[in-house]
Amino acid sequence: MMRLVAKSAASIAVLGLMAAPAMAQDAAPPVSPETQYIFNTLLFLIGGFLVMWMAAGFAMLEAGMVRSKNVSMQCLKNISLYSIAGLMFWITGYNLMYSGVDGGFIGSFGPYSFDPVGGDALDTGYSTASDWFFQMVFVATAASIVSGTVAERIKLWPFLIFTVVLTGFIYPIAGSWQWGGGWLSEMGFSDFAGSTLVHSVGGWAALAGALILGARKGKYGPDGQVTALPGSSMPLATLGTFILWLGWFGFNGASQLAMGTIGDVSDISRIFANTNLAAASGVVAAIILTQVLYKKVDVTIALNGALAGLVSITAEPLAPSVWQTVFIGAVGGAIVVFAVPLLDKLKIDDVVGAIPVHLVAGIWGTLIVPLSNGDASYGVQLTGIVAYGVFTLVVSGVVWFILKSSMGIRVSDEEEALGLDKVEVGVEAYPEFGAGSQRV
Repeated sequence: MMRLVAKSAASIAVLGLMAAPAMAQDAAPPVSPETQYIFNTLLFLIGGFLVMWMAAGFAMLEAGMVRSKNVSMQCLKNISLYSIAGLMFWITGYNLMYSGVDGGFIGSFGPYSFDPVGGDALDTGYSTASDWFFQMVFVATAASIVSGTVAERIKLWPFLIFTVVLTGFIYPIAGSWQWGGGWLSEMGFSDFAGSTLVHSVGGWAALAGALILGARKGKYGPDGQVTALPGSSMPLATLGTFILWLGWFGFNGASQLAMGTIGDVSDISRIFANTNLAAASGVVAAIILTQVLYKKVDVTIALNGALAGLVSITAEPLAPSVWQTVFIGAVGGAIVVFAVPLLDKLKIDDVVGAIPVHLVAGIWGTLIVPLSNGDASYGVQLTGIVAYGVFTLVVSGVVWFILKSSMGIRVSDEEEALGLDKVEVGVEAYPEFGAGSQRV
């Protein structure tokens, strides 16, 4: 909330300057508070439904990356987690993140109430409902990151219970430290659209789940060998990546938080351009490196290269020059190439590569912010990265451990071999293939 109010105040100040021309006959009519309110609200709504569309991107990406016997399960998890995120961010999340943080560590408890239009609402410069919607779709993104990492061996209901805790408590409390005007905001920590607040938080939660859950059967051999378990559909995974790429323009662009002035609209345009360049450079870096290292180009690495470029630029998509943007995105793509085999060496089974993309590239994107933003400090950025990492990893680990001890989080070996579509969902994604045609 505090970052929204500050941005709106700045926009109003710019409008005041624009409304004082040297000659009256050349003056453009000033933009009224009502018009500014409309444009700012429109930005939140457009950005919000673009980020909401990213839920479809995650669903398609995961459906393509898992084996055919688990596709329905991933579709079910993604529509469920989005719905849970929406409810929990209303019940507890928004107020924990934005209400009464005041330089501290947590906001207030209780459901969020939408203020009526007019009166005090005009003072904020945007509709409060549009603000809530835009912030809500971000928390759903964090939950989607976890879904892909722990795929193919986790039970449905423990995953959904973890999603309740993540979206209703872990993410909002962590988010309050920066976007809610908490202690990291007071220190000068900078994370424009959430390389750390959204992506690394989701990545740390996913890492905790992967460590406690363990790898899929047959993934790692006793002598360190790694067995490839190919996904069901590269076309679906590619479609999911393009949907995520599209949604990212809302993710980063609407984080400008105001569209009531020429300056704001110009900044949004620059954010769009930088976001696209970072993704493109992530892809190019990934395909060049895989060709050099492995003599073949891995399409899954190329897809994750795009996403890693996007995550990397999310912490600061406005300030970098074109060359800085290309560099930041390319390093993100390179991170995927080297981090994926590293996880395999550590026997950490991440089905879709979410940990390299969202956690490691998120750390990189947050740490490199001072390269282009002179107001940021490497020391403060590192402090924020460590704080989010320790908090999310520890709390998520405790929740996963409680779920494992109380109700179990992993299906049996027999159920894993049959596939979660049959065992947990009851509806197979590709029933015409038959059990004998399923990849094991």
